[in-house]
Amino acid sequence: MKFSYLQDSEDLLLELKGFASASVPGPEVIETVSEIVKAVRDGGDGALLEKTKLYDHASLLPDQILLKQEELDVAEAKLTDAERESIKDAIRNVQLFHEKSIPSDWSARNEHGAEVGEKHYPIKRVGIYVPGGNVPLVSTVIMTVTLAKVAGVSEIAVVTPPGQNGEVAFQLLGSLKMLGISEVYRVGGAQAIAALAYGTESIPAVDKIYGPGNAYVNEAKRQSFGAVGIDLLPGPSEVMVIADETANPAFVAAALLAQAEHGSGKEKIYFLFTEENIFPKVAQELEDQVQTLSHKNAIEKVLERGFRSIFLPELRRVSEVATFVAPEHLELQVSEDKLPFLTKEISTAGAFLMGHCTATSLGDFAAGPSHVLPTGRSSRFSSGLKLNDFLRRTSFIRYDEVAAKKALPVVTEFALMEKLDAHGRALSMRVGKND
Repeated sequence: MKFSYLQDSEDLLLELKGFASASVPGPEVIETVSEIVKAVRDGGDGALLEKTKLYDHASLLPDQILLKQEELDVAEAKLTDAERESIKDAIRNVQLFHEKSIPSDWSARNEHGAEVGEKHYPIKRVGIYVPGGNVPLVSTVIMTVTLAKVAGVSEIAVVTPPGQNGEVAFQLLGSLKMLGISEVYRVGGAQAIAALAYGTESIPAVDKIYGPGNAYVNEAKRQSFGAVGIDLLPGPSEVMVIADETANPAFVAAALLAQAEHGSGKEKIYFLFTEENIFPKVAQELEDQVQTLSHKNAIEKVLERGFRSIFLPELRRVSEVATFVAPEHLELQVSEDKLPFLTKEISTAGAFLMGHCTATSLGDFAAGPSHVLPTGRSSRFSSGLKLNDFLRRTSFIRYDEVAAKKALPVVTEFALMEKLDAHGRALSMRVGKND
């Protein structure tokens, strides 16, 4: 493979905007998903099973949609000691991180002397989508379900697509059992999202849907929003590596290759470097390391289509470009003294991976923050999955007569300005001034 790099120019950000922005689903995806959602909404289990056979090539009976408890028990028993301990370690770290962000109810006195504040409640019933495919995404289970458990959600339904034989990877099921989840459905794709949103004979509807998926899953979430809540619409994985003269070229190449192996073929990989002489070393490492990887062919395709290297000698310009791109993962393979500047100036990263030893895979698997992160420049206005996404917040106000009398002139004036006399009367009559 031959690698080249861009240099700074007036058109750099414009070029990157087209490359980095999330792709809009085409008419075919929108129409296909619309048909699937309508079919499942109207046809329930029958349509769900029909679409599962069509798209996942799995023939299921209605009583096979929900996995039996024995299947979860058997799956957990199959876990090796190493798998079990790794899952436990990741769960503990995710719990520790998100317990720090449990919000507190609060109250205060406003200018009228009334009590105001907020209370927090777990969402009652949630649905979590765990992608299937060639590998069991155990980490996605941990990075979503654990948050729901910490938040105190009482009903957690998990959907995941089956293989052609109807089976689900035992590692995935075993991790769900370890987290205390018993409601697991072997359905996937847009049809599973529709089932969660509208309910079927076998799957009660949920209040909010979480989890990453392909373009069809994301479009189904988008079309179902309003009937249910959704978390975000994460697309193919992204990583940006910023490297200075202290970076190890082998580490840089390994970071770029790790995100290129996710499998969609649409991953976006960015390499920003401040020292020109590091580029040929990283390019050689990419050539050498990719030969040793099991997903070599898929990775090479991503590097051909979805890889941008940019030489930017000024650190401030590096921060401007990174902020503009708003990458999902941002590895800072720079000297320690540069970290405070970069983490202050780059305000749009989905997640920072700081320092030479902090591989993105730590965040993907075990560090603590959820790996469900915004992509396609959407971290300009949104954040990764967090505990608050599983909670509701309700504000409250409490006025006694003294406070209500103090507020009356203000309420009366607003009622006059907005020509809403019933609003004014609703308060004035309570404090004995119904003129």
